[in-house]
Amino acid sequence: MTCSLLRNALLTCSVCLLLIGANPLRGETKRPQDARVPATNELASPARIVQYVRDRFEVPESVKLTAEPLGNSQFPVFLETTVTSDDGKEKRANNVFITKDGRCFVMGNVFALREGSTAELIRCIREVAKVPPQTDLKIGTFDKTPYPQFLKSLITANDGNKTQTGEVFITKDRRTGILGFVLPFGEDFVLSMIKTKDMPSQGPTNAPVTLVEYADLECPMCARLQEFLEKEFLPKYGEKVRVIFKEFPLPGHEWSRTAAVANECAYEINPEAFPRYRTLIFANQNTINVANVRERLLSLGDEAGVDRVKLAGCIDSQASLSRVEAGRQEGNDLGINKTPTSFVNGRIVVGLPPQSAWDKIVAEALLASKRGDAAGSSPAP
Repeated sequence: MTCSLLRNALLTCSVCLLLIGANPLRGETKRPQDARVPATNELASPARIVQYVRDRFEVPESVKLTAEPLGNSQFPVFLETTVTSDDGKEKRANNVFITKDGRCFVMGNVFALREGSTAELIRCIREVAKVPPQTDLKIGTFDKTPYPQFLKSLITANDGNKTQTGEVFITKDRRTGILGFVLPFGEDFVLSMIKTKDMPSQGPTNAPVTLVEYADLECPMCARLQEFLEKEFLPKYGEKVRVIFKEFPLPGHEWSRTAAVANECAYEINPEAFPRYRTLIFANQNTINVANVRERLLSLGDEAGVDRVKLAGCIDSQASLSRVEAGRQEGNDLGINKTPTSFVNGRIVVGLPPQSAWDKIVAEALLASKRGDAAGSSPAP
């Protein structure tokens, strides 16, 4: 793993950047020399930003990350910092922006606009990303996003041989453009985007720590996480934690969408049988394929105690598909592109970290929860 990990992660998230050859780690803007401002809010401190980058992009501890204090930027909605990665062989500096309300994290090419017209956007994108003249660029209609300050559209790039698409964002005042990505940053904002009511879960609803997991039932690592949650995580933390399960079937998997529908059917038919059914699907991944998926899901339902007739009817009618699609859309809004991805009290956890990492994350969440309770119980000044 090298310091180029952040660059690779960004290119993965933005196909258009990959096509046109931009270097997202080399920002196109310069911070004014005297623009540093106090970062008193812990959610936007350098340490918090470094932790977010490490968590979001799975940067190993062997790679040193540092961030400068947040400062003003030339863009009205943003504060700006520089995150530097160092793997002992190479250092790479990355411009990172945080919205002034602390909600969103932005990385990529950020540029100023005068009127925000389509023609101006295409011209600016060509300049900042060094798009060859022979590559045709087209931008679609801008739509609302889960992020209050931003609109989003698709940009299509055609170099005569192939066509690819990516995302482009603008602020609602059409004064700032972003060729890169926008992600939820503030943990309170993340939590506001996650629906927790009427969701399959284990653990008490008033637990101080809530883990929300987005999983694909055909994903082997998701199966290993399920085993860890069931055998180690939940028994260890007991009443202190609640786990909420979300469906996030990946397009490349053959039977995961059907399994997700069946999983949500099981929850609607018999909520008490849901944990057992989900565990059985994961444990029997190797016996399920696109040809036998329906029969296997019904057989596993029998084993878990789910009514077979009701489950068959629900699977065939796809009655729970709306729940699956809602989970998938929610995950997209949160910037998820890999399973399993979890959020612990709003903090992102990608993949399956070791036990020690989970212990640290939960300990910090419990401490933050206690601080919050203490602050809430204190008399107003």
